[in-house]
Amino acid sequence: MESRIQRLFLIALLLGTTCVGQLAYAQDDSSESEDDELEQIITPDIKRRTIKEDDLDSENFEMGAFFGLLSIEDFGTNEVQGITFAYHITEDFFVEAAYGISKTEKTSYELLSGGVELLTDDERDLNYYNLSLGYNFLHGQVFISDKWTFNNHFYILAGAGNTDFAAKDYFTTNIGAGLRFYTTDWMALDISMRGHSFKHELFGESKTVTNLESRIGLSLFF
Repeated sequence: MESRIQRLFLIALLLGTTCVGQLAYAQDDSSESEDDELEQIITPDIKRRTIKEDDLDSENFEMGAFFGLLSIEDFGTNEVQGITFAYHITEDFFVEAAYGISKTEKTSYELLSGGVELLTDDERDLNYYNLSLGYNFLHGQVFISDKWTFNNHFYILAGAGNTDFAAKDYFTTNIGAGLRFYTTDWMALDISMRGHSFKHELFGESKTVTNLESRIGLSLFF
């Protein structure tokens, strides 16, 4: 009787050990299966693309040339061209010096009067220079295609200077706004409008005029 009980005990012990081993193996297999599924979800097979990003030059000086149209009050709309030189104090603020030249047309009074000339040919030449403080804002990017992306920003500026017209010098204030579009890391396309205001007495009485200028320019950084 005692030997039979011992035999039954040994059989139960063997069965229990076998069941525990099978259960542990099943748990390990289930854990490996779950790990494989999580790995597929968390680390999908994505093809990476290489992106080349150009940094803007760190130089703070900018020199440019521009061409456009200058609407001179009472003297028509005329071509204007000039040069600019700027120093970028920070990423947002800059100082700009500008010089422009233009030649005015005859007034409607001169054309209708049949020979009366208010100004000589030399006096019809207009040139100006000014110094302005500018502020860059709304920095962004322009997407030309999937492969070409260019930096850009808007800017505003205001300043003062001098206008030489009709053999006289006039103190002039100016304001403007524009869009600067960086074609490379050292060159930018500049599209802007400016307003030049001064007071003259060409027609016998004091008069304040504002000459509007629209222009496009090209700038180099160095």
